[in-house]
Amino acid sequence: MTRPSWAPSGVDVDRPSASRVYDYFVGGMHNFEIDRQLAEQIAAFTPNIAETMRANRELLRRCVRYLVAAGIDQFLDIGSGIPTVGNVHEVAQAGNPGARVAYVDIDPVAVAHSAAILDGDPNTTVIQADAADPASILAHPRVTDLLDFQRPIAVLLLGVLHFVPDAADPAGCVARLRDAVAPGSYLAITHATSDGQPAEVLEAQKLSGRTATEIVLRTRNQVESYFDGWSLVDPGLVHLPLWRPDNPDDIPENPWESGAYGGVARKD
Repeated sequence: MTRPSWAPSGVDVDRPSASRVYDYFVGGMHNFEIDRQLAEQIAAFTPNIAETMRANRELLRRCVRYLVAAGIDQFLDIGSGIPTVGNVHEVAQAGNPGARVAYVDIDPVAVAHSAAILDGDPNTTVIQADAADPASILAHPRVTDLLDFQRPIAVLLLGVLHFVPDAADPAGCVARLRDAVAPGSYLAITHATSDGQPAEVLEAQKLSGRTATEIVLRTRNQVESYFDGWSLVDPGLVHLPLWRPDNPDDIPENPWESGAYGGVARKD
């Protein structure tokens, strides 16, 4: 395909990207035809997939507001994706104009667009790094220059750990981040699950293997194990719509259809 003017050189425009597929589902503009084709194939198996993606985005906003109210003014958003309306820094700075956010993503398209959007905001930065390599994130000078690891930080792993294969030890990656942050810090995770999902959803998951980042569905117990060493805040690890909804009327009739769990925890 013809390379759009916004696409950085070196980006493969002929292979779908998980972050661009996500961008398409949440109504973003930074995706290619190849991403939209894959998204529509996935949607054919799981018609509510766009609602699931939006549920994840809505939880992000509720989570960030909760954390700002809890006094957090530093955020490390790993697997941040392509910026769309309601980014972490927008939500956080609405509650605290001095809030600082370091965005991390492995996709060069996501990083390039983040850099363009964040240009001129001294309280934000973005780096290209792998969630499976927390040491490189924690040592990156743009992260360490912006965030003070002697003070509480919110580590956001929203919709990213299901892209970390078992061989890369996702629990170990989270533990490394836990050990790096100060007491009073928070961890937020959302993660796709196989629990209660019909066969067609599991079949759609296989399509993710066509991107560079295949999805690994995990059980509630597996996801909860990533919070070892943290104290979950109410309501614990729950299906996405059940985590502190703004209005009880926002809860769908079958919240498990979101196909993902979400939770927030504090480091004591």
